[in-house]
Amino acid sequence: MKSKTVAQVFSASKSEVFDYFSKVENLPKWATEFCKELKTVDGKHKVVTPMGELFINFSVDKKTGVIDMFAGPTEDQMAPAPTRVVGLGDKKSVYLFTFFQTPDLSDEVFEGQHEAL
Repeated sequence: MKSKTVAQVFSASKSEVFDYFSKVENLPKWATEFCKELKTVDGKHKVVTPMGELFINFSVDKKTGVIDMFAGPTEDQMAPAPTRVVGLGDKKSVYLFTFFQTPDLSDEVFEGQHEAL
């Protein structure tokens, strides 16, 4: 299984970056190629993507900076996308995002997702 990790450095504290990326409501603001729309259906979050609608949920831990995202066509078929915010000191931090190529994802789509980040 292929994986890719993207890192983006910000001139902001770990807390500020974590607070932004850990809120599912902000997903359409920064994942613009993936999340065309965010919906809430029966209390569950769904994203409208170029590949269709997917359920999405976040598992977060502010102390460690971990923001684990899970997305899939059903709640039983959720693929992980582990992310993390790391403080670099002096009001700088880095956001690390790792994603995996699932068996149903072509090389072309996988590479396109990487380029979009």
